[in-house]
Amino acid sequence: MNHPVDLATALRPRPPSPLQEIEDERFARRGVRLLLKRDDLIHTTLPGDTAALGPVELYPPGNKWRKLAPNLRAAAAAGERALLTFGGAYSNHLRATAAAGRLLGFATVGVVRGDELAGAPLNWSLARCAADGMRLHFIDRARYRRRAEPEVLAELHDRFGAFRLIPEGGSNALAAQGCTELGRELRGAADTVAVACGTGGTLAGLAAGLGPGQRALGFPVLKGGRPHFLQETVEDLQRAAFGGPRGDWRLEDRFHCGGYARRTPELDAFAAAFEDRHGLPLERIYVAKLLYGLTTLAEEGAFAPGSTVAAVITGTPERTPDASADRGP
Repeated sequence: MNHPVDLATALRPRPPSPLQEIEDERFARRGVRLLLKRDDLIHTTLPGDTAALGPVELYPPGNKWRKLAPNLRAAAAAGERALLTFGGAYSNHLRATAAAGRLLGFATVGVVRGDELAGAPLNWSLARCAADGMRLHFIDRARYRRRAEPEVLAELHDRFGAFRLIPEGGSNALAAQGCTELGRELRGAADTVAVACGTGGTLAGLAAGLGPGQRALGFPVLKGGRPHFLQETVEDLQRAAFGGPRGDWRLEDRFHCGGYARRTPELDAFAAAFEDRHGLPLERIYVAKLLYGLTTLAEEGAFAPGSTVAAVITGTPERTPDASADRGP
């Protein structure tokens, strides 16, 4: 970094993100309103910000900031100056952590799934991480699955020294607490609030922040795995963050389209048509699946006439990754 950054200034909340109503006949003919919670705009800079914080590309993408900010505050308060986290070859979370480290002066290490990538040229996503100062460490997939085990963590500490550990996807108790603000911003605005899910942290906090009579609906973008794994993960996050279950929420797992970074002709056709209708470019890994699922549910009559549905738009389109290269968030 070439300029000092004051942590309090850098972590100044950008929320609330805008709430935008969309006129879509597939919802309207069922008597349902559709709102978009534009968390992809959470980092819009204000006059004078660039002088203090640097160019806009230093900001973490999408709504990752909601999960990262509490962890960064905790690290700074503890005097920790290094962050280590995990992700796949196209991980939004790795890019967010690298950008946050560059913005705030933390050293960052990204442990990347797939040791076969170590000798290959960096893809655009990992190159962005490296440009933001992140040290990339590639491990084989079997070891990656054991990333939370003491033996693996001890080896990482031996190699990289002291660090604050942030889990894959950024989802931990602090992250869930940070995402409650998303729910509070939507209190009274919608009957159902929907979000795409990778590791469950946003859903856990969103549901906790909503008001009475509102429900949260999560759309997993990863295929299957152990039955009910994500359900148990969200429950565990809420116990760790809040001491027990919070809010009315459920998962709708029909719209992962084959798994993370997988796409189907139906999904692509839906996304292209939605973009033409509404002039809103759709990020394909999370947002397109969310809106595809919500539209299908609306056409099936899942939402009561006169009700309002809000979809959380968590990020903007990036260059399209090769879906065969990696299978994780």
